[in-house]
Amino acid sequence: MPVAVITGGSKGLGRALASALAERGWDLVLNARTGEVLERAAAFVGVHGTRVVAIPGDVNDADHRRALVAAARRLGGLDLLVSNASVLGAEPLVRLDVQPLAGLRQALETNVVAALGLVQEALPLLREASAGTVIAISSDAAAEAYETWGGYGASKAALDQLAAVLAVEEPGLRVWAVDPGDMDTDLHEAAVPAEGAERPAPESVVPGFLRLLDERPASGRYAAPALLETV
Repeated sequence: MPVAVITGGSKGLGRALASALAERGWDLVLNARTGEVLERAAAFVGVHGTRVVAIPGDVNDADHRRALVAAARRLGGLDLLVSNASVLGAEPLVRLDVQPLAGLRQALETNVVAALGLVQEALPLLREASAGTVIAISSDAAAEAYETWGGYGASKAALDQLAAVLAVEEPGLRVWAVDPGDMDTDLHEAAVPAEGAERPAPESVVPGFLRLLDERPASGRYAAPALLETV
């Protein structure tokens, strides 16, 4: 069975993608910081009958990243790494003139540095896989200038660049930075709590991710609307 590691797998897009992969027969290693929530997610995903390993912890911790990859190795290898764990850097989001620098550092550490650290740890297994794949969860804030999204957007833009360079350096892998679009998640609610608009459920964009895995287009940056056009 193929094996995936998904960070931020306890809710939102991470849990939705994990459930869809489990339904297709994937074994999974899931990460999140809150153990109780992660265990509930693992139970929800596990109804499909595949092996689901839930490891609570912080992706900023190198020992935790090693534990995630070691769990994948015990399951038989690693075919897919999804870097989905993210922090905003300020909740709610604020303009750059009052952006807490400690918050920006936290966003860069979690969204960029930890993501690269996990890739470095996982690369030996990904290179051995017949279809090794990395998916970096991006944002339209990485490419567009939205007021108050500067700190978070900068971290996602940096993640996009890391993904692009990794694709050049590892031509045997598929490396996709994917902007899932606006979704109804805790992260978005924390970012803009007063917005009040009805947003799509994370499950609605999962078919786009499955299309990537099915069709395996060239490494690059993709956006959910385009991926969903013919799904």
